[in-house]
Amino acid sequence: MCLLAFELQNHPNYKLVLMANRDEEYKRPTAPAAFWSDDPTILAGRDLEQLGTWLGINKQGKIAALTNYRDFTLPIKGEKSRGHIVSSFLQSDIAPQTFMEELHANQAQYTGFNVLAGSSEELFYYSNLEQSIKQVTPGIHGLCNALLDTPWPKVEKSKTLLRAYMKQTETVDPEVLFSFMQRAETFPAEQLPDTGVGSELESLLSSIFIASEEYGTRCTTVVTIDKNNDVYFEERTFKNGIFASAQKYVFTIEKPANS
Repeated sequence: MCLLAFELQNHPNYKLVLMANRDEEYKRPTAPAAFWSDDPTILAGRDLEQLGTWLGINKQGKIAALTNYRDFTLPIKGEKSRGHIVSSFLQSDIAPQTFMEELHANQAQYTGFNVLAGSSEELFYYSNLEQSIKQVTPGIHGLCNALLDTPWPKVEKSKTLLRAYMKQTETVDPEVLFSFMQRAETFPAEQLPDTGVGSELESLLSSIFIASEEYGTRCTTVVTIDKNNDVYFEERTFKNGIFASAQKYVFTIEKPANS
């Protein structure tokens, strides 16, 4: 996962509206979003190399998303796959803040990451670069390959698009959100961060939707949770920058058995 923008608890009809792009090497084997056969409560795509995921939700409304932290001037570290952070949270029964505290205690096992974990009721953010657990405030937020709401151009652009749309709509049209995440224009060099990849690659990676010979946006996901706890989840996959398939799921969050 390399870019997401979302609105949390800031709309009369929706608790959460999220749009996200996952960028990855085209050759990395990936399963499209589905309820997992080995854990049917989890809805997510799946990295078939490590069996983790970058974004998922479960039937009880737990949601999590992960991005890598991109700074090639930092030493490489971490033995565990970062995608297991998301799946571990979705499979756990512990509260999100407790999960983040345990993750913080074990953060050195992973290369640089950002993770959002919680639900549409309360969402938490943690990065093992910043090493500070934060509850996400209501409003519009964006996350790419730096810390939450770091003003990289494509983060700011996706937040601006989402903010303007949510202010003027009562019912979210997923097509609009997908169109936002398809924007392929790059940004001027003077606006871009220096993450140690060189100016040419920095420019390529600056667009919301990325397409190159070997690396790019593999899927776009839209998730909405309304005030009735109805979930809309749609993922569109791409092959070499060209639309390949779509997976759509609609369900109502289940109440815990002891509620």
